[in-house]
Amino acid sequence: MTAWKIDPAHSEINFKVKHLVVSTVTGHFSKFDASIVTKKEDFSDAKISFEADINSVDTKNEQRDGHLRSADFFDAEKYPKMTFISKSVNKISDHELQVIGNLNLRGVTKEISLDVIYNGTVVGFGGKEVAGFEVHGKLNRFDFGLQWNTLTEAGGVVVSNEVKIEILAEFNKANEAVKAA
Repeated sequence: MTAWKIDPAHSEINFKVKHLVVSTVTGHFSKFDASIVTKKEDFSDAKISFEADINSVDTKNEQRDGHLRSADFFDAEKYPKMTFISKSVNKISDHELQVIGNLNLRGVTKEISLDVIYNGTVVGFGGKEVAGFEVHGKLNRFDFGLQWNTLTEAGGVVVSNEVKIEILAEFNKANEAVKAA
């Protein structure tokens, strides 16, 4: 088994949500960790774990970020972490994977599907192997208890229930192999 660790300096955990029906607000989490354990070089048998610090949410607006951390949305005081644990990986093509796993957000665990593009593996600086991935998915925030909303004067919702996920991740190969459990 080979272990891989995310490189936070070369990775981004982003989300996008429609605001006032016509525009999109983008945010990200600045504090996160992830690891992969795999036997196969194409990651088709990968076991993936991820967590993000909810208090690190950043949408470039302090007032909105505070509202997102509040009980109206993430309730960061009560639920400080968001986690994802993979259940299966399906190889679609040489560079495409579908990852199914459990996302735990705000104390609710639901299965989600993520589309992954495996960009390949190269030898990086210092002779370490580096693997790159682009991950896309979406979820319904209402499924996780993030149900705050209000209507505009015209009757449209302020915040869409659909949240798009975009992860750009670079993983470094760990120094040691991991023993199979």
